[in-house]
Amino acid sequence: MTKDENRIIVALDFDTEAKALALAERLNPKHCRIKVGKELFTRCGPHLVSALCARDFDVFLDLKFHDIPNTVAKAVAAAADLGVWMTNVHACGGLQMMTAAREAIADRESDQRPLLIAVTVLTSLSADDLIEVGVQKTPEQQVLDLATLSAQAGLDGVVCSAAETRALRGLMPEDFCLVTPGIRRLEDAAGDQKRVVGPAEAIANGSDYLVVGRPITGAADPLAALDAFNLAISRA
Repeated sequence: MTKDENRIIVALDFDTEAKALALAERLNPKHCRIKVGKELFTRCGPHLVSALCARDFDVFLDLKFHDIPNTVAKAVAAAADLGVWMTNVHACGGLQMMTAAREAIADRESDQRPLLIAVTVLTSLSADDLIEVGVQKTPEQQVLDLATLSAQAGLDGVVCSAAETRALRGLMPEDFCLVTPGIRRLEDAAGDQKRVVGPAEAIANGSDYLVVGRPITGAADPLAALDAFNLAISRA
C-alpha cells in the first residue's frame, strides 16, 4: 500500500495518552492516518500530537474550530505549527471565519501547510435535530450549502456523511477533499452515528478519506480490523 492509497484515518478516541500511544505503536503509518479529537487533545495536549507526528503519522487534528475569525485564524496557525497533516473548522462559522483561517496558513510552504477542511453537518444529526436548532433544511441540503460556502472560502474540502458525497462530487471542484466519518461495516454497531455507510460504498460515492473509530480501536484485534477496512477499500 503506497502513501497515496492511505485512505483510512483511525480515530484515537481514548482518554489517556498511554492508551493512544499503545495503539499507535501497533499501527503502521503506511497503512493508516490518525485522528486526534477533542477529548484526547484536552487531556493530553499538543505534545501528544507532536509525538504522533514524530512517529511519521499523518495527523488529523479534529478540534472543529468555531469562534470569531481572528481566534480561529490563530488556532489554525497553531495547529500548523504542530506539523499536523489536516485540521478543521465548523462551516457554520461563516465565510469570513473560514477565509481568515485559510489566509492564516496560506503563505506557508506546501509541506508545512495542513489541509484545511470544514465540518458541514455532524453525522450524529438527523433532520429533526436540525429543526431543533432552527435549520429548516434536510441534512443533505444543509451539507451541500455549507460545502459550497467552504469552497467559496478556498478551503481544501469538507467533512460529510458518505450519503452526501455522490451529490458533492457533482458540485465541487475535482480536487475538493471529502472526509467521511461514521463508516461501519455490516457487522459493526452503529453507536451514536445516524447517517452511516460501509467503506466500499463510501469510496464508490466519492469519499477521499474514511474516519473509523470504534470498529477498529474497540476491536479484539485492531490490526485485523484495519486490514479488513483496507481490503474493502481496495475492492471498491
